[in-house]
Amino acid sequence: MSLPISLKKLNCDIRRMGARRIPDFEDIVVQKGNVKEITDVWGCLWKMDELKDIYYNQYSWPLEKYSSIGEGLKHYKVPDISVHADIIRKDLSEQAKNINSSGIIIDRNCAGLTETSLRIRGYENWFIDTVMDQAGVEQLLDVVLEYKWKYWDLVIDWLTENNMTDRISVISECDDLGTQTSTLLDPDFLRKKVISRFRNLWSHIKHRLPGVKIFMHTCGSVRILLPDLIEAGLDIYNPVQFTAANMDLKELKNDFGRDLVFWGGGVNTQSTLRDGSPQIVKDEVKKIIDILAPGGGFVFTTVHNIQEDVPPENFWAMWDTLMEYGIY
Repeated sequence: MSLPISLKKLNCDIRRMGARRIPDFEDIVVQKGNVKEITDVWGCLWKMDELKDIYYNQYSWPLEKYSSIGEGLKHYKVPDISVHADIIRKDLSEQAKNINSSGIIIDRNCAGLTETSLRIRGYENWFIDTVMDQAGVEQLLDVVLEYKWKYWDLVIDWLTENNMTDRISVISECDDLGTQTSTLLDPDFLRKKVISRFRNLWSHIKHRLPGVKIFMHTCGSVRILLPDLIEAGLDIYNPVQFTAANMDLKELKNDFGRDLVFWGGGVNTQSTLRDGSPQIVKDEVKKIIDILAPGGGFVFTTVHNIQEDVPPENFWAMWDTLMEYGIY
């Protein structure tokens, strides 16, 4: 079954366009027995053992060995978006062929500002740097921001050249700013160092694409940051991880439902969808629809990706309940 036909059967009315994701660049995948290896544009090595892994796992961090971020950046080859510009334009052209009347969401080209910084510097070093070397942290955040900025300009230029700017509904960005129990770092640090940079990026995008909505994927306990993200220009919040601390759905809907669309939160993928019975899945889906759907501003999807160990009967229990109760 072709992808467009599958999407029609699922009543999908929005399509994704955007840059390829690692490991979609198959020409840079190195096969070593059962293990696939990829070095991404940031110089990070990723491996996946096809016999046991579902995702790629990171094995190298380009700036890990240096005493400071500033020292490392002296030797670091910053990725150049122009190297992949022709590939991105070609992919956009191919993707556009499969889109007729559907709404379009344009996707990001890499992980978020903090996520990418962590991957470049190494997790332990980067967290220490946020206390001991904040100037270096900001320097690295700006490297990632500049790369994103150039990507979005490239995409918007292509949309303009192909008379598609008025067909774009949503711009998608991401940065996991929360954990299961709290924000990733002190909220004030995230406000001053990270969200302020997203504000500048989103303002630039909205200036070039008037009327577009900004979507952000940010996992974990991020309730305390939502007012700041809204002020920065956020319109759509995903994945609404209601099992994290301080993420009560009724409170989120009451406090932020006038300013945000909740794109997610449809069912708990950490336990319910995988471990529950079909009836438990149905009950949770209906309960969440009853909380988030009234008044609009709710796009149903699971809290995160549906994993391969989810029983098919649970998937269909979710889907059938959505079709029965979740259609506006």
